[in-house]
Amino acid sequence: MKLLQPNFVVVIYINYIFKKITENRNTHQSYLALGKIMEHNKIQSLNIGNLSVKLPIVQGGMGVAVSMAGLASAVANEGGIGVISAAAIGMTDPGYKKRFHEANKRALQNEIRKARSQTKGVLGVNIMMALTDHEELIRVAIEEKIDIIFIGAGLPLKIPAIVAEAGLNGHKTKIVPKVSSAKAASTIFRYWASKYNFVPDAVVVEGPMAGGHLGFKRENLAENMIPLHILVEETVKAIQPFEEAFGKSIPIIAGGGINTGKDMYDIMQAGAKAVKVGTRFVTTYECDASLEYKESYLAASKEDIVIIDSPVGLPGRVVKNKFVQQIMDGEAKPFKCPWKCLATCNYKEAPFCIASALYNSAIGKMDEGFAFAGAKAYMATEINSVSDVINDLLAGYKHESILQQLSAARSKKKHRQKRLAI
Repeated sequence: MKLLQPNFVVVIYINYIFKKITENRNTHQSYLALGKIMEHNKIQSLNIGNLSVKLPIVQGGMGVAVSMAGLASAVANEGGIGVISAAAIGMTDPGYKKRFHEANKRALQNEIRKARSQTKGVLGVNIMMALTDHEELIRVAIEEKIDIIFIGAGLPLKIPAIVAEAGLNGHKTKIVPKVSSAKAASTIFRYWASKYNFVPDAVVVEGPMAGGHLGFKRENLAENMIPLHILVEETVKAIQPFEEAFGKSIPIIAGGGINTGKDMYDIMQAGAKAVKVGTRFVTTYECDASLEYKESYLAASKEDIVIIDSPVGLPGRVVKNKFVQQIMDGEAKPFKCPWKCLATCNYKEAPFCIASALYNSAIGKMDEGFAFAGAKAYMATEINSVSDVINDLLAGYKHESILQQLSAARSKKKHRQKRLAI
């Protein structure tokens, strides 16, 4: 994917200034109008409670071992939120086969500390409710003073009570639910409001074009796909009463199919205050996955991005390869499961181990696994730096914002001219 050069945005400004000055005698009014446009195009920071984030960009948590300290710290250094995935993170620990849950806690602690040593920016951890040790991992993250915990793959209704029972009252970590519908968001907010007298400081809305495990039925991932902007608009309405009741702004972070600055602009016009981006960050130098994992994106065509049935009980979006074709053809991959890492996985009947398949690919064994990927993963054409990707998103956002404002200004001018001609 060719990166949009930030200087192109500057050219638009210069061309517009020149045109306004040469066409309009009232240059003072022209400059005032330009000033408004330039002010409007400033990227707003993201505020989650009392936590301020320079850029409204959240890097998606990707497991197993795809977004670790390397990627998370790089995104945080650029002003976004860098996120470590806790899913089966213990597989990176040499002793994981014997004591998997202990290895998970140890590995998560190590990755958070490693990331902290590389950045002073905002860091998060992504934890799935479906993990059998999610409560222990939440505790580790809070004890390590992580800034944010993003929690999905289930409704985190009782998490505040669990945290309190663990003696972690007074912590500053933000717990942000991930949902795939306004109904789910409303359920969480109502429960927290009635049981704990507070609500989440933010919510992530993840649409059907996201990568990995998806909170949608398989039939809703094709013809009946609900656009992300509809999900965002519905969620904005659903949480508005809670904003009023608790007297605070609750930002919506939108993810799933956000690949360009235009995507970012469009979804923020729908009501999102920030975007969650995963796929774009896979093909970066700083991403912790193997080169082979990244190259599977670069080699993929649109037809190679497919949906599979995961042993977790959810559909998953992946890059098709030999391993994927085999499991789609019904071929089983025998394995032993000494730890049952996922509560919803019936490992006795599962045709393959999802954790092993994902970890294998992350370390380069693509014949023994596959890469999770968003619907637009095939658009990747080269490996860039995290800085390049973020600058491209910001330039694209400003570019689209300016085009939309200029279009609106032209329409307004034509309308005024028609009225004067009558």
